Amino acid sequence: QVQVVESGGGLVQPGGSLRLSCAASRSIFSFHTMGWYRQAPGKQRDIIATITTAGTNYEDSVKGRFTISRDNAKNTVYLQMNSLKPEDTAVYYCKLTDYTNNYWGQGTQVTVSS
Repeated sequence: QVQVVESGGGLVQPGGSLRLSCAASRSIFSFHTMGWYRQAPGKQRDIIATITTAGTNYEDSVKGRFTISRDNAKNTVYLQMNSLKPEDTAVYYCKLTDYTNNYWGQGTQVTVSS
């Protein structure tokens, strides 16, 4: 099975920055869509950013603050998060999609203290 491993979460103060990484066990050229999702306690899991060959898309609450990117040589997708707010606190998940399956990571906790 495809392995998907997120890393880079942690505790930061409001206004701080973090960069999350999503490492895949095979070439990311094999995935037509890659994305980041988040789930806060007691809430549903929401999509926040995607990247395809056509470009990138962002949920309104993170647009202008978060940037999704990829490094094909490292088989890794990134989420750069700037100007973090307490309401960004959640478990962040990476999802990689090919023409057969979705592949999810186990998540990484991001906590923005106030």
